[in-house]
Amino acid sequence: MADQFTPIDKAQLPQHVAIIMDGNGRWAKERGEDRLFGHLHGVQSVRDVVEASAEWGIRYLTLYAFSTENWDRPQAEVSGLMELLVNTIRKEVEQLKKNGIRLHVIGDLSMLPPTARQELTEALELTAENDQLHLIMALSYSGRWDLTQAFRRMADKVLAGELRPESIDAQTISDHLATQKFPDPELMIRTSGEHRISNFLLYQLAYAELYFTDTLWPDFRRQHLYEALMDYQQRERRFGKTSEQLP
Repeated sequence: MADQFTPIDKAQLPQHVAIIMDGNGRWAKERGEDRLFGHLHGVQSVRDVVEASAEWGIRYLTLYAFSTENWDRPQAEVSGLMELLVNTIRKEVEQLKKNGIRLHVIGDLSMLPPTARQELTEALELTAENDQLHLIMALSYSGRWDLTQAFRRMADKVLAGELRPESIDAQTISDHLATQKFPDPELMIRTSGEHRISNFLLYQLAYAELYFTDTLWPDFRRQHLYEALMDYQQRERRFGKTSEQLP
């Protein structure tokens, strides 16, 4: 528990934390189980991290749950993941609503099975009035897909005379991304010891602090999130300026 250690400085708390939840398969393999066993146990990690984020005052939490590249995994694993997604949403939506957590989804949802889209739609509606924590699930998502769909939308507006090419700037691009309603993450966490961002929020992570841990996702709990937040609070965020220019 965070309150057993140094208190988190709420003034330096990242508003938006993004997490690549990696290591489910390896966790299961170490125990002689199939990969779905790891994904199933990863659900408890999601629950623990979401609850801690809400308690500590994080406003936005984005979880990389399923990438566009994950569709190329063995069919049995993909089908099992989709079934797990549907069952988890059904079990958790009432608790999300009770705890003031609003669910959002980003990604190419047209690729999801109809049952998954239906459950997501209902969950989005049930939590639409909540505002304590915005939980953003990246499903069938990739940074390149996000940028591609943003450029296509801007191109359509240019062709329709609604957007002038010379007026396109960094903010214009942000306004057409799947994350247009949310601030960019200040902290990105990846579990399992891998040191890459794997096509996740490519544009939005430009100035995020990156934190990598060897902990596999099914073992990741609030104390690990606490460690990441404390590490973040020790960093100097300059955004291209010198230390002397900062307040």
